[in-house]
This record gives sequence, structure tokens and C-alpha cells, in this order.
Amino acid sequence: MPTDAKKRLTFRILFDRILSLSTTQRKEKSVMAETAKKAVNYTEELTAKVISDYRDGVDLDTIADEIGKSVRSVRSKLVREGVYIAKPKPASTKRDEPTKKELLNQLEGIAPFEVTGFMGATKSALSDLISHLEMTN
Repeated sequence: MPTDAKKRLTFRILFDRILSLSTTQRKEKSVMAETAKKAVNYTEELTAKVISDYRDGVDLDTIADEIGKSVRSVRSKLVREGVYIAKPKPASTKRDEPTKKELLNQLEGIAPFEVTGFMGATKSALSDLISHLEMTN
């Protein structure tokens, strides 16, 4: 019987140590979480300044430089505050010129030969060929 009592005692000591370690670890995590919560990235005053500058038309690069943050951070803060307005994307710079397919269709209408071999040609080469064929007709 002394062996069983010794095993129980050893197991109980081991269990208590594991339990105390996990409790300590939980406390440490809790302290770390509190510390993380207390670290404020933007104070109320800084947030107000960023919003005010943005509304006054100051660009994001300037605001970010003034407060020592990245442009991405400032933009994210403005989005979270519901203030940021995304700039409209520039209009397409696509010219009013025919597509390669349209050029091939046009060439097919005026060429006295099969045009399927011209699929790999550039648009400018197709345009030049069409111009040449139109001048000779």
C-alpha cells in the first residue's frame, strides 16, 4: 500500500504543478492582453486632427508625414471613422480605334485571300495592310 499512496501523492503534486502553471500562463496572457488594449495607436486628439486635415483638403501623404504614420494607416483610420471618400478611378484611356478582331473582319472583306493566317499580326500591321489594299483597289 505504501507504493499506491506514494503514486497518488506524486500524481497529486504533478497535477497541482500543471494546474498552477496553466493558471500562471493564463494570468500572463491576460496581462499581455490588457497591455495590448492599452496601447493606443491613435489618440482622440490625433484622430480629430487627421479628420480635420482630411476635410480641409490636405492630401494623405502630408497628413501621414505630419503624424509619423503610413499613408495606408491614415487611410484605414479615415475609413474606420467613416470620413474617407475614395478617389474616382481615372477614365479608360482606350482610344477609339478598332479591335484586332474588327480589323481582321475588315481585311477579310477586302482581301482576295484567306486571312486566318494573320491572327498573330499586330494591330498596326493589320491597319497598314488594310490601307495598302484599299489604295490598290
